Amino acid sequence: MKQSRGADLKNGALVVYEMVPSNSPPYVCYVTLPGGSCFGSFQFCPTKAEARRSAAKIALMNSVFNEHPSRRITDEFIEKSVSEALASFNGNREEADNPNTGIGAFRFMLESNKGKSMLEFQELMTVFQLLHWNGSLKAMRERQCSRQEVLAHYSHRALDDDIRNQMAMDWVNREQNSPGALSRELASTERELDEARLAGKELRFHKEKKDILMLAAGQLGSIHSSNC
Repeated sequence: MKQSRGADLKNGALVVYEMVPSNSPPYVCYVTLPGGSCFGSFQFCPTKAEARRSAAKIALMNSVFNEHPSRRITDEFIEKSVSEALASFNGNREEADNPNTGIGAFRFMLESNKGKSMLEFQELMTVFQLLHWNGSLKAMRERQCSRQEVLAHYSHRALDDDIRNQMAMDWVNREQNSPGALSRELASTERELDEARLAGKELRFHKEKKDILMLAAGQLGSIHSSNC
């Protein structure tokens, strides 16, 4: 369906399964969908085949629900979402029309993705969640980049190895400045990933965080080796 709409698919039309290395149950499997969304086995799985089926089941249920025509981003959906956001944060209507405010940025992103499904929007939001987590958005604001400029740039940029390597190097620098920061963040991320997986939630944000931190640990090991 996505391919026929001309969507930019991360792995073509492939569905990628990834088993967590283990010699005994429970086995854990992650599945990454063509657009980049990720889900994991959410039950106790005594075999690797069962873990794969469990991951596929939750991914299918979420895809069908979030790709349904009623879950598309329309004008009505945007107004309802913005009104709910204003109510949650005690904001006023002027904030929603100003792209430099948080709610204004949220509205700008919704309007930029009008016609897309919730799953496609969720995939885009993951990029901004990672930029916020990594401190990249704060750094851009300090360089006087407007929220709208940042949104416009990253709305059309896929999460690729360049972004991951850049974020991993940020964590290498943090670890060198504050020893133990990387291991603490990794432990916290692994807990969040497990909790979200067992709750049947979409996992890409947590999984990308873990992969970036593992990449940073590998880069740190290479630096230490070269210094020996």
